[in-house]
Amino acid sequence: MTSRVTPIRVSLPFIALVAAQTISAAKTADAADHPNIVIILADDLGYGDPQCYNDQSKVPTPHIDKLASQGLRLTDAHTPSSVCSPTRYGLLTGRYCWRTPLKSSVLWPWAPPLIEADRLTLPSMLKQQGYQTACIGKWHLGWDWPTTDGGYFRDSFSQHNTAAKNSEELSKNIDFTRRLSGGPIERGFDYYFGDDVPNFPPYCFIENDRLLGMPSVAKPIDMFGLAGPALPGWDLSVVMPTLTQRAVKYIHDQATADAAPFFLYLPLTAPHTPIAPSPHFIGKSEAGWYGDFVHEVDWTVGQIVGALQRAGLAEDTLVIFTSDNGSPQRSGDNMNGPTGSVKQLYGHDPSRPWRGMKADIWEAGHRIPFIARWPAHVPNNQTSSEPMILTDLMRTLAAMLGITLPDNAAEDSLDVSSVLLGKEIASPIHDHLIHHSLHGMFAIRQGQWKLIAGRDSGGFTRYTPAEDAPVGQLFDLASDPGETRNLYSEQPEVVQRLTALLEQVKQQGRSTVD
Repeated sequence: MTSRVTPIRVSLPFIALVAAQTISAAKTADAADHPNIVIILADDLGYGDPQCYNDQSKVPTPHIDKLASQGLRLTDAHTPSSVCSPTRYGLLTGRYCWRTPLKSSVLWPWAPPLIEADRLTLPSMLKQQGYQTACIGKWHLGWDWPTTDGGYFRDSFSQHNTAAKNSEELSKNIDFTRRLSGGPIERGFDYYFGDDVPNFPPYCFIENDRLLGMPSVAKPIDMFGLAGPALPGWDLSVVMPTLTQRAVKYIHDQATADAAPFFLYLPLTAPHTPIAPSPHFIGKSEAGWYGDFVHEVDWTVGQIVGALQRAGLAEDTLVIFTSDNGSPQRSGDNMNGPTGSVKQLYGHDPSRPWRGMKADIWEAGHRIPFIARWPAHVPNNQTSSEPMILTDLMRTLAAMLGITLPDNAAEDSLDVSSVLLGKEIASPIHDHLIHHSLHGMFAIRQGQWKLIAGRDSGGFTRYTPAEDAPVGQLFDLASDPGETRNLYSEQPEVVQRLTALLEQVKQQGRSTVD
């Protein structure tokens, strides 16, 4: 195990705070129409991890709970996929990832960019409205990695799923001295800082389009992650506090700069593996290192909200906290642990009350926490059961800003701004939701009905159906939210209708209709 250091709690000099509070007054004039936007995306945080979603959670989450008490908490929010890269694609483009060449799984080391170069993204849309845009954290959407022969890795490997087991061998052809292309700053962000994927090489930070330091040594065998090059002395436990510190600094820099609003996309690396809580957080939960890492996520939320308050920007900022998929329920032993082990060892259920876990097509794979706070605009201490999906964020924010999107953008995004702003809704916004699992299994939800186009979990949960089980699964979520009674054979008309609708949405290339 690598050495550990104590995380740095961010504090800024008093004079900087005064300057931030003075200059931020210039930002308030247009704040009602163009608020600052902060999206905090936890990595593998389950619906049942925060105490405001699960009164039996064994993890203290006071900052997340406070955010919920000051804003709106959604109980029927979903990710477009039950795994990482596809959800990030969907959030930033408003389009389902299964419409791209990536039909299952996630991107592996050295994969080329997943977001198309000519696609309008959430940050590029906001840039057109005068926003400063930043991504700080885990990217996991691919890069054009330069090779030692002057070309790019994609020239010899065009697929998006590279072989994880070959990551070390493939890295020998990467030229880490050259700039990276196809990353965040070429997909709409003015600034990027992060480590791409914490358990993938190269083990170092990246700023904009350059590596910070040279990954000149092989990852130690006893350090968690895929084999490959690393920065000497790389310590997994300092990643989260470093990202937090950078995000806090970005907020204060924006407050002391010009009057332009900003968009901060903060995709965290926790509580995903490597489950590496900083020393200060070890033992602070009753759920092992996994719970401690969730507690560190909560600390980060507190740091971000505190930075906005100190900078005088809290009233003028829409803060959204959510997750990229469900939790795999790993205990954190050796920074990992078998799926389901935190539940077995500590009695903490990150999926409660839903069936399954990360990667699955069942609810716990894709139903997530979602909290929004914007004082005087988003209702205070309220909950909503209106269904939404993270692809909705692009069209929702466009509606809030009065932006008309082109036809070839945000094809699977609906405007749920009325929900976030607490307005009355005459009828459901979503006619249907589509879910997608690790192995590419589809499900479609319409009202109370959820049809799964397969016989098993589609992901991590080991489940072998009976030999005479039907070819699909149909659940009535109104009467059976735990997805325990398969009604596929009993409701053929519902199965037929939803099967046809799913195929229609897949074929027509979009979910939105005029």
